[in-house]
Amino acid sequence: MDVLTGLLDGARARGAFLLRSVLDPPWGLRIQDESPLSLITLVKGEAWIRRAGEPDARIGVGDVAVVSGIQPYDMGDQPGRPPQVIIHPGQRCEAVDGTEMRMTGQGVRTWGAAPDGATVMISGTYQMHSEIGRRLLDALPGVLVRPAEAGDRALIDLLVREMAGTEPAQDLVLDRLLDLALVSVLRSWLSSPDDGRPGWLRAQGDPVVGPALRLIHDDPAYGWTVSSLASKAGASRAAFARRFTEIVGEPPMAYLAGWRLSLAADLLRQGDATLEAVARQVGYGSAFSLSSAFKRLYRTSPQEYRRREVTPATAT
Repeated sequence: MDVLTGLLDGARARGAFLLRSVLDPPWGLRIQDESPLSLITLVKGEAWIRRAGEPDARIGVGDVAVVSGIQPYDMGDQPGRPPQVIIHPGQRCEAVDGTEMRMTGQGVRTWGAAPDGATVMISGTYQMHSEIGRRLLDALPGVLVRPAEAGDRALIDLLVREMAGTEPAQDLVLDRLLDLALVSVLRSWLSSPDDGRPGWLRAQGDPVVGPALRLIHDDPAYGWTVSSLASKAGASRAAFARRFTEIVGEPPMAYLAGWRLSLAADLLRQGDATLEAVARQVGYGSAFSLSSAFKRLYRTSPQEYRRREVTPATAT
């Protein structure tokens, strides 16, 4: 398993909110819905994204934008357009004067102006409950805009058509289409020469560090050591440790421990396995050793973490 596969598996859409917005200039939105990850594409017209501390980003037809982090951002038909509508958590909308607005819209999953508005925008928001997914969020820039390739446009067209329907299992289909669009954008970003990407993402293509990362992700419970990873990578222990640290940004055993604890956090949140079982699954010899390491990283016990973070879907 490559690093991106593991991260995206933790960030899969589950009941993602999808909306087709039809807008006529002048329009301005402030999005403060606290969604950790959003994907936006234009079917018609153009839009601008503005976020504090970052340059304005233009999105045109054929572009896909990924917005990460829960910080608010503005969108408008031109740079600097003041917001007229504020979108809150739960997709609650209000005018800037505080008047409540209802997304009555123009049909299923559609909201906005008349059907022939100058701008047609598709937006999807993820609610990620995953420590592995959090690693992906931390790696992304606040606003990432990439041109969609020919295959991606066909995917987006399919997404638009599916949003207009009411077929069985539609939510599941839309989640998977949204995931495919996200994967395509991130693969495009990863293939571009960009020194701003984190080391553990760039390291996938390294002939020494890449194989070691795949081993860690494929079998995190194995008793890996620097020596065993170096042997598998075909390098001396010292050379491997030095190269891994230089490229990834932390020593091999520190990366392994962080990955194991991310997996443990997700297992605690998503199921009812005992702490002993979780410890064995992620490579710790006992519940006590896992608990000690977990407390150092998360500043709380695994039991308290589970009580605090368990989602409604897993609490039944």
